[in-house]
Amino acid sequence: MSTLTHTPTGTANTVGTPAKRALAVTRRTAWFANALFWSAFAVLEGVNHGWLAGLLAGAFFIAPDLTFLVGLRDAPHMAKGQLPPRAVPYYNTAHRALLPLALIALYTFTPVVWAPAFAALCGWLAHISYDRAFGYGLRTKDGFQRV
Repeated sequence: MSTLTHTPTGTANTVGTPAKRALAVTRRTAWFANALFWSAFAVLEGVNHGWLAGLLAGAFFIAPDLTFLVGLRDAPHMAKGQLPPRAVPYYNTAHRALLPLALIALYTFTPVVWAPAFAALCGWLAHISYDRAFGYGLRTKDGFQRV
């Protein structure tokens, strides 16, 4: 048996089937394991390569959420849980795992050897992974969570 829910745009989604719930739990568990891995890697890089690596890992861990500042002026006029549409492209770009993963691959195959850059990418991936594990994903163009 499934239940019907409505998204902020008014379209109906079928959610709640046991198979969908199991898939959602599996995905969130995998994202959480990923978050722990990248967090540990960022800490390891900070410990092994000094304060700058740790500082950049921490900065890139919080940096994706600084995209909220783009829409700060419009925030009081938004619905609960809605990100101002002006901030959505920045938020979605900063919260796509493919971007830091591609940069890590590039880092691996180029002669660049600067550990703080790698630590920063680990922090960024940890942030994205924690967001996905706790149910925060990309946003629609209207600023609501994608379902």
